[in-house]
Amino acid sequence: MDVQNTGTPWCAPIKVKHGDVSCRSPGGQYYKNVMGSRCKIRCKRGYEMQQGHPEVVCMASKHWSGNYACREIRCPKLQMPANGGYKCSDGSYFNSRCEFFCSLGYTLKGSKTVTCQYHKTWTSGESACIDVDAPVIKCPNLKDKMAEPGKLTARVTWDTPEGKDTADGILTDVILKGKPPGHFPEGLHKMSYTVYDRAGNKGSCRFSVRVRVRRCSPITPPENGYMKCDSDGDNYGATCDFKCTGGYELQGSAARVCQYGLTWSGTETNCAAMNINVGVRTASGLLDQFYEKRRLLIISAPTAANHYYRFQMTNLQHAQCGLDLRHVTVIELVGIYPAQIGRISHRLIPPGLALQLRLLLQISHNNFNMVMIDKQGMDKERYTYPITSAQIFTTIDTWQGRMDEMVLQQEAGHTCQ
Repeated sequence: MDVQNTGTPWCAPIKVKHGDVSCRSPGGQYYKNVMGSRCKIRCKRGYEMQQGHPEVVCMASKHWSGNYACREIRCPKLQMPANGGYKCSDGSYFNSRCEFFCSLGYTLKGSKTVTCQYHKTWTSGESACIDVDAPVIKCPNLKDKMAEPGKLTARVTWDTPEGKDTADGILTDVILKGKPPGHFPEGLHKMSYTVYDRAGNKGSCRFSVRVRVRRCSPITPPENGYMKCDSDGDNYGATCDFKCTGGYELQGSAARVCQYGLTWSGTETNCAAMNINVGVRTASGLLDQFYEKRRLLIISAPTAANHYYRFQMTNLQHAQCGLDLRHVTVIELVGIYPAQIGRISHRLIPPGLALQLRLLLQISHNNFNMVMIDKQGMDKERYTYPITSAQIFTTIDTWQGRMDEMVLQQEAGHTCQ
C-alpha cells in the first residue's frame, strides 16, 4: 500500500505555542502530516524560533525533520548605572519598558526610558548617572573691625568653612584666596574660598572685611617748634610730643594723645619767644635763664672801636639765620666799668650786671675775648681773636645734642637756604 498517496497521517500533528503553522501535503491530501508534508512555522510578534529551521518535513521515520519551538525575544541585560539604577516592566523581554533613576546628587545622562525592540536591541544606548551639582560652601560674614589703640591693624579671625556635596560627599581641601586670619591693615580686604568634588565641579563663595582706623583731626607743629608723633600721627592712641626751638618756651601741652572720642587730650601747644629778664641781681641768675634752651656766644671788648670786635660783629651780621638755627644768643660786653654796657640783641644789660658777668666767666676787659657756652652752661671754647661764622657753626655742630637737633630740623624743613 502506498502510504504517501493514501493520505494517511504519518507524523505527529504540529502544535506551536506562541506561533502559527502552515503545512502543505505533497499531493494535496486532506491531512497535512502525511509523509513528505512540509510545514512552515511562524512565531507570534515578540517571539522567535528557539532552534532549528522555520520549515520542517515529515520523514519516513514518522518524525519531523527538525525541532520547533517559539521563545520570547530577549534583549541583552542592561548595565546597572553607577550611583543609580533602573526598573523594568518585564525584565529584558520584548516590549519591556525600563526607566532609569539616579541617587541623590546625581543627574541622568542619556535616555530616561528604553524599550526592548523586536530585533533584540534597546531603543537607546545605556544611560549614566553623573555628578553635575557644584558643592555648596558658605563663607563667613565678617563685620567691620576697628584698629587697636596705637595701631593701624586689627586682628581678624574666622573658622574655615566646610563644603557640602549632594553626591558622594567626597571633597578636596578648601582653598583660600586672599589674606589668611591674622592682623589686617586699614582698608577693604576681599577673600574667597573654593572647593571641588570628585567630578571636578567647583563651589566657591566670597567675603570681605573692612578695617577702619579711628582718627582725630590732624594737628600741626607750633610755629618755632617741632612735633613728633608715633604710630600714624592722628590715629586713636597716637601720641604727639612737642618741642620748641631754642629761645622759645612751650605753652600748653608738651604731649597730646588722640583719644577714643576722636579728640586730642590736653590743650593747644604754642611756642612763645623767651622773655629774658635783665633785671636780675646776679650773673648766674641771668645765665640760668638760658639753661637747656640756648647756647651763648659772649663777645667782650674794651671799646666799641676795637678792631677785632668790629670785625667779629660785622661777620655775624649776615649769620643770624645760622645762629638761630643753632639756638645761639649773642651777648655783647663793651667798655670798662663803670662806663661799660652790655647788650642782648636790643636789650641793655645794666653795668653792674655786665661787670658780674665778666667776673663770673673770668673775662678780661683789657682786650678782645669771645666765650662759647653750651646749653648745659659749660664753657666750651674761648678765643682772643675773631673767627668766621662758618667756624663758629662747624664747632657748635659737633657739640652734644646738636646732631639730634639737626635731624629734627631736617625733618621739619628748617634750613637757611
